[in-house]
This record gives sequence, structure tokens and C-alpha cells, in this order.
Amino acid sequence: MRIVVVGSGGVGDAVARIAARRDFFETMVVADYDPARARRTVAAAAEHDVVGGRFVAAVVDASDAGAVEALVREHSGTHVLNAVDPRFVMPVFAGTLAAGADYLDMAMSLSLPHPERPHEEVGLKLGDEQFALAGSWHDAGRLALVGMGVEPGLSDVFARYAADHLFSSIDELGVRDGANLVVHGDDGEPIFAPSFSIWTTIEECLNPPVIWSAERAAAGSGTADGWYTVPPFSEPEVFQFPEPIGPVECVHVEHEEVLLMPRWVDARKVTFKYGLGEEFISVLRTLHTLGLDSTTPVDVKGVAVSPRDVVAAVLPDPATIGPRMTGSTCAGLLVTGTGADGNPREVYLHHIVDNAWSMAQYGAQCVVWQTAVNPVVALELLAAGTWSGVGVLGPEAFDAVPFLELLAAPVPDGYGSPWGLEERAV
Repeated sequence: MRIVVVGSGGVGDAVARIAARRDFFETMVVADYDPARARRTVAAAAEHDVVGGRFVAAVVDASDAGAVEALVREHSGTHVLNAVDPRFVMPVFAGTLAAGADYLDMAMSLSLPHPERPHEEVGLKLGDEQFALAGSWHDAGRLALVGMGVEPGLSDVFARYAADHLFSSIDELGVRDGANLVVHGDDGEPIFAPSFSIWTTIEECLNPPVIWSAERAAAGSGTADGWYTVPPFSEPEVFQFPEPIGPVECVHVEHEEVLLMPRWVDARKVTFKYGLGEEFISVLRTLHTLGLDSTTPVDVKGVAVSPRDVVAAVLPDPATIGPRMTGSTCAGLLVTGTGADGNPREVYLHHIVDNAWSMAQYGAQCVVWQTAVNPVVALELLAAGTWSGVGVLGPEAFDAVPFLELLAAPVPDGYGSPWGLEERAV
């Protein structure tokens, strides 16, 4: 397996650091538009390379499908891992197929709200552009494994596991994501510094959230009629996360799980709620009010700039805030329905990563580490032939057990990052 990682920001950097300690691949090319950033990632990974000499730095323009194809061909890449912002999904997706390689990503092609009823009906959904090309991937005998981060990704693996091993029928698959992370400034006081790409966060939090309903699908013509939208930040609820996080207010957010899970897992309802917190929601509302969430370039003294790119430029790089961050992050799936024994059941499948641990072990802050570990596990399963397939597939299309076992198994057999199952009162 020869892996090409497109993007060496926070997640791409963590991917290389994690993969360096595994021996399932021959080469990993880390490519970025900034050659210095790619070289830094390669140097950090090389320090822990259990084989030696496997990491190569390269330059690529992720907005150019031809450049991606040329990069993959130059390095004889067999698998491309897309680790850049979702605005670049389609050129990386197309360039990978043209190069004859397999593809993985952690975020899917962008959505467009319904032009007339954005808070009631879906428009172009997350991943629609990718699924529209599923036939081309299938005909080429190539695999595009989409949404294979943590959320989407691990939560989708949890959905497959719950359907196969825990429940006879599922009422709701409810992704719930929260944290107790705090970033400190030079004076030790908390500061506003998102732990993930602010560009992506704005996109998913200010777009109309999507919900899926089996009842709506049955009343219509099938799965596609089950998706509908609500206003951003709808239906706040205080969700009790496992310790050390505790209660966090969560709201509906647009996210890929809701677009993926109904394609492979039977459930009456699928939702995604994110624990943003009052301050974060206030900041996002202000950005929207001022038009600073826009991606349409505006003229600033003769220079065309995207307001959202300016916001991203003035905030701390998520890859650099780890040393100033404390707390833990939790990704998980609340599943309600009828258990295998015929009784009502409610479980929260979850994965918690402590920032002090991920920084000490990998030099990566916990949010990017938690996102990055999952595609590396998936790549190892693909390299072993444990997972295989063609076409455009989500994580739910594969057996969950090998993934969860490899993720949790102690090092060196596995990745030493256990997940949890918490039974909840019905």
C-alpha cells in the first residue's frame, strides 16, 4: 500500500504521526500547498517510523484535479487520503479516480440549501456529488470510502455495530458530540480558539441541519424522501456525556452521518447534535450577521478575499493549540430501540480522548488525533483485505467488529484507544 495524504494541516499531520508506528504500508506521501508544512509533518513522523524511510513530502494544489492525479501517478499511489477542507473534496475525488487509486475522506462534498425552503426541505445534500459518481467508481473497480473520520466515521461504525449486535430494531441513531476543552492564552486565561477547522465548523453549523425520518421515507418514494431540514441550532438539549465531560448543551447541526446511516442501517430516525456551547453559538451567529461566514470573495482595496478565509487566517491554527489546551473530547452515538432480547434498550457508544494523553504520546491535540486515527485504522484493514469493496461506500457498509477491535487493542497489536458502551435507563 502506497498512501498519498493530501493536506498536512492538523488532521493530516496527526495521520502521519499515527501511521508512523504501524507497518502495514510501504510509503506515505504527505502533500500540501505549503512545502514547509509538509516537510515538518514528514520530519515529525520520521522520528517514530517503525520501518524507516517511508515518508515523503510533496507539493500539491488540492483545488486542481489534474494536479492531484499527477501527484498520485508520480508516486504510484494506491490509496489517497483526503485531509483538506471539504471545499476541495471534488477535485481530490476526481483526481484520485483518474489516477486509478482508491480514496478515503473524512468530510464529504458540500451541500447547497434549498433555494426556497432551506429550513424545511433539503437542496443538494452533503455527499450528493460523490454518490452521483458511484457508478464510475464501481465500473473502474475502485473504492471510495467516504466519511471515514471520527464524526462522520467512527460514529457510523458504531451504527453498524449496534444494528448487527445490540438491537433487533432501532428507533433512533442519535450522534452526540461534546467536550470540555479549554484553550488558554499567554496570560493563562481562556480564549476563543476552535479545536477544528473554523472553515469547516462554520459550514456545518450555519447550514440547515438535516434529519432523516423513516416515516417520511415510507410516505414518499423511498430513502431520498426521508431527509428534511430544520433551522440552525434547533432543539437544544442537555446531553449527559461520560466523565470527565459531564452535561453539555447540544443542538442540531448539519453532518454527514445523517446522510450516510440511512443508506445502510435500518432506523426510524437519524440525527446529529453537537455540543457547541453558548459562546460558540454566539460567535457563529455574529459571523453570520456580519457576513463573515461567506465564501464569496469581496473586494478589499483591490484584492479579492473570501470573508471566511479571513476569519480562518486570524484565528489560531488548530494544529498549534494543543500545548495550550486542556480537557477531553467525546464522540459517540446514542442508540434507542429494542434490544436483541426483545426489551427496550438505550446505549451510548462512545470514544473519549484526553488532550494531555494525545499531546504526550503523539504531539497532536486530541480533536485532530481522534479524527485522524480512524482513517488510519481503516487503511490498515484495507491493506489486510479485512475490508474490501468497490464503488462509493460509507463506513456502515463494512463489518464493524474488526475496526473496533483494532482501534481498542493495546499497542503494538492495535492502536491502544478503547471505546465504551454505556447502558442508559429506558
